[in-house]
Amino acid sequence: MEKTVLGGYGRRMLLATVAVCAFSASASAQEELNALVWCDHTDPALIEPFEKANNVKVNLKEYEGTGAGLSIVEQSRPGDWDVFVIDGVDVPRAVEMDLLAEIPADKLPTADIFPEVRMEANNTKDGKIYAVTEKFGYNTISYDKTKVDPKDMEDLSIFWSDKYKGRIALYDYYLPMIGLTGLGIGKKTADLTADDLPAIKEKLFEMKKVARQVSDVVASQTALVSGEVDIILGGGEWVTAGLTTEKPNLDWTVPKQGALRWAQSIGVFKDSTKQDLAVKFVQYILSPEGQSKLATSSCYWGMPANSKAGEKLTDQQKTALRWDKQPEYLKNTQLYPVVDADLDAAMQDVWTEMLQQ
Repeated sequence: MEKTVLGGYGRRMLLATVAVCAFSASASAQEELNALVWCDHTDPALIEPFEKANNVKVNLKEYEGTGAGLSIVEQSRPGDWDVFVIDGVDVPRAVEMDLLAEIPADKLPTADIFPEVRMEANNTKDGKIYAVTEKFGYNTISYDKTKVDPKDMEDLSIFWSDKYKGRIALYDYYLPMIGLTGLGIGKKTADLTADDLPAIKEKLFEMKKVARQVSDVVASQTALVSGEVDIILGGGEWVTAGLTTEKPNLDWTVPKQGALRWAQSIGVFKDSTKQDLAVKFVQYILSPEGQSKLATSSCYWGMPANSKAGEKLTDQQKTALRWDKQPEYLKNTQLYPVVDADLDAAMQDVWTEMLQQ
C-alpha cells in the first residue's frame, strides 16, 4: 500500500493491531479504563495526553459496526467496559438495552456542540443524556480536482451520465449509497419506503454501468490516490482531508442535492465501576483539545462536534475539513435512513442486485 494511503484511512489495520496490543498489555498505572471504540480513538496523540494527565492506562478495543460492538458487550462480563463509542443513529438501541448510564448535563459542554449535531432525539431519553455526539462527517463526493471539472461535482446526476465513465469508484455500503441516490432523485432519507426502491434501483444500475469499481474505503481511497479512479461517490472528508498535505489535488464537496451525514457518539457504560473516571474521559474527548486531536486522527479525519475545537486546529486543517462551509453543509445534509428489518432487507437485496450487474 502506498505511503500516502497509509497516511490516511489506510492506517486502519496498523492501528487495529496497536489497539489490540494496548488492550492486552499490562500496565503499571494506578488505574485503568476500558473503552470500546472506533479506530480514530486508537491514535496515541489523542489518548496519551489523557493518560499522562490522570495517571491512568486507557485500554482500547476497536470494532466496526454496531452489531459487532454489541456482540462484544454481550460476550463480556458486567463492568468489563467503561466507555462506548457508537454510531449516533444507534444510541437509542443501546439505551433500550439498558447499556448506558445517564451523564449529568452539567458535566457536558452541550452549548458548544454544533446545534445540528446534538441529536437530542438519539442521545437523550426522557430528558436524560446517555451519549454525546463527538464527531461527524459526510458520505458525499471525493475527487481529484486536477482530473475532473469541480463544477460537475456539484450535481449528483453526473453519476448517471457517461462523462466520467470508467473513472468512478462507488463506496460499497448500501445504506448511505441508497440514501445518496434517493437524494439525487429528490427523496428525503427519513421518508424512504419500499415504494421508492424501484426508482432508486434504476439509478443504482445506471451508476454501476459507468463506475470502474464498487469497493470498500481503503480500496476506493487507494484507487483515487493512485489515479485508477478520479471520483469516489460515498466518500468525503474522512477519505481525503487527512491526505491534503501529501496529495493537495484531492478534494471533496457536498452537491446541491445534499449528502448523507454520519455521526458518532460517546457514552459511559451503566455497569462501569469507574463512572467518574469514564465521565472525565468523555469530558476530555469533548474538550477543544481532545476534539482537535480526534478530528485529525491518523485513522480518519472528520468534523469535531465541539465548535470551540476550531481554536486548536490549524488553518490548513480547517480548510481540509471545510470548517467555514459547515453551516451550509449541515443545512443541506441528512442522516442515514433509519429503517425497520423488512426495509433494511429490501435495501440490501437491491444493493446485491446492483453488484451483480
